[in-house]
Amino acid sequence: MRAPLGLIGQIFAILLLAILIEFGASTFFYERASQLSVRDDEARRLAEHLVIARKLLAEHPAAERPALATDLTTSRYKIVWNHDLPPAMRVTPSLDRIHRQVITWEPSLNSANMSLRLVGSPRNAVIVGSTTLPDGSWMKFATREPVHDLSFSPERILLALAPAVAIILIGGVLVRQTLLPLRRLALATERVGAGTTQAVPEGGPREVRRVIHAFNRMQARIHRLLTDRTQALAAVGHDLRTPLARLRLRADAIEDAGVREEMEIDIVEMQTMIDSLLTYLAGEANGEARQAVDLAVICATIADGARDQGHQVDYAGPDHLERRLYPIAMKRALANLVENGLHYGERVRITLEERPECAVIRVEDDGPGIPQESIAQALQPFVRLDTARARDTVGFGLGLSIVSRAVEAEGGTLKLSNRAEGGLRAEIRLPA
Repeated sequence: MRAPLGLIGQIFAILLLAILIEFGASTFFYERASQLSVRDDEARRLAEHLVIARKLLAEHPAAERPALATDLTTSRYKIVWNHDLPPAMRVTPSLDRIHRQVITWEPSLNSANMSLRLVGSPRNAVIVGSTTLPDGSWMKFATREPVHDLSFSPERILLALAPAVAIILIGGVLVRQTLLPLRRLALATERVGAGTTQAVPEGGPREVRRVIHAFNRMQARIHRLLTDRTQALAAVGHDLRTPLARLRLRADAIEDAGVREEMEIDIVEMQTMIDSLLTYLAGEANGEARQAVDLAVICATIADGARDQGHQVDYAGPDHLERRLYPIAMKRALANLVENGLHYGERVRITLEERPECAVIRVEDDGPGIPQESIAQALQPFVRLDTARARDTVGFGLGLSIVSRAVEAEGGTLKLSNRAEGGLRAEIRLPA
């Protein structure tokens, strides 16, 4: 499906349509009026010449008429006299108006059996006709100059189209210049929340200036909120981790190994919950910048680290595959998928595939999977599908939400599906 036109394109299309309609209508009426004017003028002159030529030929003897007809021939009309009856001719439909006008200017020709027809190509057609004299002989006449104005002239249409095209181009440039502030506003909108703010210059029409002014104020408020949130998260993270550190030290002093082990499990679970919550709430406020990293090395490193801890995690893919992305966020996303797979299964496989249009990362486990109707729900924050998986899940149910957010920041897609042989498949597609 093709993308719709932008605002500049739509205004330009409206301008183009309006000018073309106006041009078509004005050209049609101009050509029509020009045709009528030319035909009326042609009819008047033809009528005058025919009446004079017919009267002079009728007043002279038959022997003098051929020479007289030659004398009556002008640069515009050709006159020929003949004693025989004229051939039967009808009036060409396009000459009906000229025929009526000739009769109107000179009613005497109405009884002279006048006929008119066009001879030649449409662009070089001449009017040929005949009329009878009182003694039964006939006079043939023809225009010596082509009658071009009996149809639309392509040359005149193209000539009239030139200023219309110039108006369209000038109008398009002016419209683009007028809407340039909106383009700057759209570019600034994409940067909102990315950690930096840059006020958009207020320009353009009054309505556009008001929109830009409101946007600058909104941008400043959002930046203040993000700054306050970052500071609050840093304070909360510090205040929450400090008691955990004290608890860990006190747990080490407990002599009962069973109690100490249970406390350490609870501390690790609390630490994991706090880390996942702070990671999710931080969102795009982590200040990380995109950079060129080796995606294959990241995948292989995560697999190696999991194996060092005694887990069965394999990597399959190229040795190197560079991409520009947020490295920390992507490492965290892949680590979450691997930890999620190891929590519900025993074996995880990471697959990296390079395609012309994207890079595909698949993380597959051999766990119980997710019911088909709950897959979309699994990506929502603070959702734990305990009915689908084990009930000893650590955290707030933010693991897949963090993955989804990291992939979305890269302009990619995340798809969850159940494997036919059992287990869950998480497929990430990152655009090239």
